Amino acid sequence: MSKKLVLEESAGYNQKVIEYIHRASATGLYEIRGMGAKRHLPSFDDLVFLAGSASRYPLEGYREKCVTKTILGTRFAKKPIELETPITIAGMSFGALSANVKEALGRAATEVGTSTTTGDGGMTPEERQSSKTLVYQCLPSRYGFNPDDLRKADAIELVIGQGAKPGGGGMLLGQKVTQRVAGMRTLPVGVDQRSACRHPDWTGPDDLAIKIQELREITDWEKPIYIKVGATRTFNDVKLAVHAGADVIVVDGMQGGTAATQTVFIEHVGIPTLAALRQAVDALDDMNMRGKVQLIVSGGIRTGADVAKALAMGADAVAIGQGILYSLGCNSATYVKNGEHLSAEAEYAALNTAPGYCHHCQSGKCPVGVTTQDEILEQRLEPLVGAKRVKNYLKTLNMELTTVARACGKSNVHHLEREDLVALTIEAAAMARIPLAGTDWIPGHSRF
Repeated sequence: MSKKLVLEESAGYNQKVIEYIHRASATGLYEIRGMGAKRHLPSFDDLVFLAGSASRYPLEGYREKCVTKTILGTRFAKKPIELETPITIAGMSFGALSANVKEALGRAATEVGTSTTTGDGGMTPEERQSSKTLVYQCLPSRYGFNPDDLRKADAIELVIGQGAKPGGGGMLLGQKVTQRVAGMRTLPVGVDQRSACRHPDWTGPDDLAIKIQELREITDWEKPIYIKVGATRTFNDVKLAVHAGADVIVVDGMQGGTAATQTVFIEHVGIPTLAALRQAVDALDDMNMRGKVQLIVSGGIRTGADVAKALAMGADAVAIGQGILYSLGCNSATYVKNGEHLSAEAEYAALNTAPGYCHHCQSGKCPVGVTTQDEILEQRLEPLVGAKRVKNYLKTLNMELTTVARACGKSNVHHLEREDLVALTIEAAAMARIPLAGTDWIPGHSRF
């Protein structure tokens, strides 16, 4: 009688860990990839709303309005940004994305009345012309920084850190550094670009305040100044950013994505968006700056429900990056060319992956033409087609947001509040400081 084969995987040394050790041993190199963390993290999925019933009065969705208008930059800027929705498009660079994609994002943002953001590497004419409201990012690299473009922007975002890689600089591998990208960034063609991890213009909050003053003077105090931090020591970072004179704080959680960085950053550095958002709100409350300094949260915002939960926890707006890429067709099995759906399966296979599993943004070989500079592949994303898809996605998110707000009895999405939420897990309750469902218990802060 044959013995039954029993395979028992080790928890500490599972197949994924063994493959990592084998690869590191064979190559002596760490892995670089795109997108965000793949590990499970406490998220907005772990929160649910308490909608109206007998003790609360919901609003009628087809008859009663729910306001979504959002104003950012009211603290010092002469010209705050006015948006039709609190859902904005996060910074993603030309270089990481193709010029067609940047144009598509500008068109979509303009049609729904929101903003888009340049990312690293400067401003392209396609993006500025297609975007009614454009936020200009200033990163440690200074790549593509141009004072004239700065004045053309509607807001300025000083990027201190990014959620996928706080403490680390940006990467753009040589295969994506084309003649045009290299010209904008003053780089040699085809050579890897690795940015500094900190700005050369300051070493502390006092220097940061001076830099903000310089930017205000060069733009005649018109533009709101954002400061973006990767979620780590969020409470203190937000306080320092406010002290330095920011109009708007952007907090990017661990679930945020990237075009390319070390996997060790993506999976092991930073804290989840849920915890970072709560700390940021606590910092603003502690300084009595809620409402005076606006808060944008990013990192893993995917649905209208996520947006509603972020606003209920105290955010004024959200920024979406990875969700936008998926909206454009990232990880889709097909792409649209002249109205016809064509298969991209062979290109995924060449990357040793498949639709739904691809994270090879760093390769420049995006099968659907989103994260590429290849002259042939980038044509797989037509600006008008991409703009329509992103517009539909943002429109859907906004409808879901207002649906939830009305169910909670709110005539304005900015009236959503923490009292409208409960947590489904002890971890989420502790991080978000929201009661566990069915109890008044917040772990570490109250009793059953």
